[in-house]
Amino acid sequence: MENPHVEEINSLQNTGVNAHDDEISLIDLFAVLLKRKKMIITITVLTMVSAVVFSIISLMLPPEKSPLPNQYTPYALMLINNSDSASGSLSSMLSSSGLSSLAGLAGVSTSVSSYSSLAVYLAGTNTFLDAIVDKFDLTARYKIKKSPRAESRKALKKNLTAEYDDDSGVFSISFSDIDPVFAQSIVNYAADYMENLFTQLGVDKNLVQKNNLEENIDTSYNQIISLEKQIRQKENAVSYGYNPAAASSIVLDTSMLKLELEAQKQVYTQLKSQLEVLKVTMASDTPVFQILEHAEVPDQKSKPSRGKLCIIVTFAAFFLSVFMAFAFNAVENIKKDPEAMAKLSVKKER
Repeated sequence: MENPHVEEINSLQNTGVNAHDDEISLIDLFAVLLKRKKMIITITVLTMVSAVVFSIISLMLPPEKSPLPNQYTPYALMLINNSDSASGSLSSMLSSSGLSSLAGLAGVSTSVSSYSSLAVYLAGTNTFLDAIVDKFDLTARYKIKKSPRAESRKALKKNLTAEYDDDSGVFSISFSDIDPVFAQSIVNYAADYMENLFTQLGVDKNLVQKNNLEENIDTSYNQIISLEKQIRQKENAVSYGYNPAAASSIVLDTSMLKLELEAQKQVYTQLKSQLEVLKVTMASDTPVFQILEHAEVPDQKSKPSRGKLCIIVTFAAFFLSVFMAFAFNAVENIKKDPEAMAKLSVKKER
């Protein structure tokens, strides 16, 4: 039976040998890097200079010809009111319109649906995308020949972003392009079109009621003007005696028109009163969809970050050159090892 002290001494010796081997391995690694330092430095410096030159050239060339042009991203901000009552009205609206199954496929649940999720969904619909494509003729701008409708939508989706912030309740639409004025025009049109979509869907009951009242008021006002004109014509006919035989009939018609005019004036007064009350209600309530801020022409690029690109490329080149140094060293060691070369020779012969 071996002495326990002897085993402990052997264990300590083995540990010391392993530590010595590790130290040698670390020294060998640094030796390889020092041996290939010229290659590592050359590759890294050349790559860094190339990245800087590329960035400068891309900055000096016109945006249409630059391989890495400046991109500008304007934003339009909209406030969407997600309340419990609003969610319920949205659910009933989608269900009554037969769109509950379609909304479910899009991720808009009719049980816990919200106007924010509806807005994000609408921003990706073909109707919304096609309206922008047709308005700004993106098919010609992007020079799309094959499958123009589908490819135009894809090109628009790459640059158009619609997001909703749960914390603030703000829905934003942004678009990136090399032309800041063009990008601003698209974002503002998209925001206005989204507002029109919400109006057409009738999600804001107060706004729908307001529009209906205004239409009815205009109709009532036009009828009042028409009745007054008819009454004047009848009275003029009686006073000038154009048709004395029909004077009694004209007087009767005039009386009926005056009664109808009085009734129409009462209707007009009631409608105006309802509209004023509704305006007070709308002033105290938060609208479902409201544009907070239209996009402005950005004077600062959003991307690319050429400085960050140069740093990333330089570090990538450095690590690649280090890997190449170890790879070349491994190949040299294999060539110097007769046993390894013999194995390779046998494999080649087979």
